[in-house]
Amino acid sequence: MSRSHHHSSRGSKKSRPSHSSIQQQIDALETHRVNTLTELCRIERAAAACENEEDSRAFQAPMTQAWTYYVTTSGQFLTELRGLSRNYPFCAELVSEARRRVLADPESNRSWNLAWLCLVKMQEELLMRKHGKTRSDLIRFYASSESWRKEMWQDRSPTEEEAEQLAQCFEYEWAQAVDTMLRHWPNSPTWY
Repeated sequence: MSRSHHHSSRGSKKSRPSHSSIQQQIDALETHRVNTLTELCRIERAAAACENEEDSRAFQAPMTQAWTYYVTTSGQFLTELRGLSRNYPFCAELVSEARRRVLADPESNRSWNLAWLCLVKMQEELLMRKHGKTRSDLIRFYASSESWRKEMWQDRSPTEEEAEQLAQCFEYEWAQAVDTMLRHWPNSPTWY
């Protein structure tokens, strides 16, 4: 018997989550019991799979607030980026500036997902620079800034070449961290 003709109670539950299951997920978002990239993406996928428009709408505000909390309030976004960039820890100012630029961008209303929007902003600017459309980008700017910090050089002044080499290390590892996080979304979490 083909799968499409096989109807079991188990298969039915998968296609349409119960109201209590949806409410539990929404409660987890609203109380911030769920605050890691993997957990938020899991609930986001469940929300996107809702066939009932009312269920789908019920997720919108809590999902938006949960992603905002993840990026802005809890600092978990930065913590997870730093977990992916252990050799050259991700810069807090870079995350703050990406967030500021996203919020200033009229296109930012295309998604409820502030983390995804910030990652896309960083990646788009990096790609634009690599294709010669701009001379700098967020990652490059902050990688260069970090590479000149005295703490990086045990309070001695680096040469231009040393600072540039260190900046390239920061840039590479940060770009890899952004790419790794973006792999959590096979489809863009957008409204349209």
